[in-house]
Amino acid sequence: MFTGIITDIGEITTFTPTAPGQLHRLRIACHFDQTTIADGASIACNGVCLTVVQSGVDQGQTWFDVDTAAETLRMTTAKGWGKGTRLNLERALKIGDELGGHIVAGHVDGIATIVARDDLPDITRLEMAKFELRAPRDLAKFIAAKGSVTLDGVSLTVNTAVDDRFSVLIIPHTLKMTTLSDWRAGSEINLEVDLMARYAARLTEMRT
Repeated sequence: MFTGIITDIGEITTFTPTAPGQLHRLRIACHFDQTTIADGASIACNGVCLTVVQSGVDQGQTWFDVDTAAETLRMTTAKGWGKGTRLNLERALKIGDELGGHIVAGHVDGIATIVARDDLPDITRLEMAKFELRAPRDLAKFIAAKGSVTLDGVSLTVNTAVDDRFSVLIIPHTLKMTTLSDWRAGSEINLEVDLMARYAARLTEMRT
């Protein structure tokens, strides 16, 4: 489990398709302490929970390898990743850690698309950004104003939600500490809806 609070930005340094459309092996450079990364550990990469298969240090830079299987390539933006792609990283939640965002599974539900970006200065004259996104129609029902949503691994509060469109407002700190500053109209984004919303919808469905 994760919280949607990004702790590092990694970069893919090696990209190896081990089977066309079936499996990709990625090596991701990061700033984590390599001694704390165990084989088999879970790390969310742009919101996708991936399993570390090995790790090491090269010229003082920590790296870890993960595999993206066919289902991950089908359901997420991982199919478009390559050497040089920057990724939001989050280590798995430990008992006793602060739950600063919301409960995130790292299981991407689908891909949302950026419809528009509006850059706004805040009261400190730092850059803020408002994004309007379009969600897959079957997922839109789980997104509500003031609710939580995970986009590329980042826990965010929904600003508005109408039909299959919703908006989020990104503060300067989040723009600085994540890859969200790279988002543009047309960008495809990993979307995980709030688990609580999904369970509530299922309970309502079963009662009808």
